[in-house]
Amino acid sequence: MHPWSERLSPPSPPVNLDMALTFSISLNSGHGPTENAVRYAVLAEEAGMDCVWYCQDLFQRDVWVFLTATAANTERIHLGTGIVTPYTVSPAELAMHAATLDEYSGGRVRLGISVGAVEFLKWVGIEARKPLSAMRESFTIIRRLLKGERVEHDGRVFKGWTRDAYMRFQPFRDSIPLYLGAQSRRMLELIGEIADGGLPLLFPPEYYDTVLGHIADGARRAERSLDDIDVVGCIWFSVSQDPEKAKDALRDLVTFYGPHLAPEMIAKIGLSPSDFDPIKEAYAARDPERARALMTDEMADIAIHGTPEDCIRRLEKLVARGLTHVRFGPPLGPDPAETIRLIGEEIIPYFRENPPQP
Repeated sequence: MHPWSERLSPPSPPVNLDMALTFSISLNSGHGPTENAVRYAVLAEEAGMDCVWYCQDLFQRDVWVFLTATAANTERIHLGTGIVTPYTVSPAELAMHAATLDEYSGGRVRLGISVGAVEFLKWVGIEARKPLSAMRESFTIIRRLLKGERVEHDGRVFKGWTRDAYMRFQPFRDSIPLYLGAQSRRMLELIGEIADGGLPLLFPPEYYDTVLGHIADGARRAERSLDDIDVVGCIWFSVSQDPEKAKDALRDLVTFYGPHLAPEMIAKIGLSPSDFDPIKEAYAARDPERARALMTDEMADIAIHGTPEDCIRRLEKLVARGLTHVRFGPPLGPDPAETIRLIGEEIIPYFRENPPQP
């Protein structure tokens, strides 16, 4: 038994991409010291989840340290970066990190890449130039490096690579699944064109139809099938046997990020940017408690929340629309360990017993 393992319930059978529905969990620096977050990852493996993703943000805890510690304390669960950006770390080093962790973990890495938060990059004087080109070139470079090729590359973003740009060790696999994080229409289309998988933001979940349409447009252009792309529905999630506690756990997230979500996203649940004006005014007045109190029930529906039964009903609608991979994201309820237990004991078994119909 792993040193972190304090089983809350018997582990569920493993989930994998060959099944009709896959479940993952997303953690970040806000889930506490690395030791705590690794324990959540161990519990997620025991609950039957397929992958744990970790967010990499500037000046927060590091994704590669977390994933390596998780690899050391788990056996099956896949390890995803959600996301890393080639604007702060060269594609050469991203390939090195991913290949080394893939070797150490026995082939469990999924490499999620995207532009990242543009405002965070500005903190350190980095401009996210030509984002679509940066993503295309990064995917090409990393794939070639993993195959052992010499990467002479002189692109629009990454320039001056010579024949000396190649891996000096044999990667465990010559192909690691590459996922593209996306929100804008053009970046979503790029998922369909070049990625093994996509990490689209579903804030709210009802935005899925629009997201899938854009990914499908890109796939058609590249003459690819959507069936070959692992589209991961990245949702905010909060579950508790007490629905009010589940909703209350969303207040920080919804009030802080809600005012910055795209109008076409929040329109799916009847919201407009002006609905968040009182919250923006409260934050401008440096009154976060008032901002938190201003979250409405409609705003809370940007996330999936409530009792396990409430969450199942909402998830069923997504699955009926064709979603095959759910990623449970922050805040994960008032108690993340309890959330993981409820997912493993109630939500995953429900969908195993009631699989989506073709």
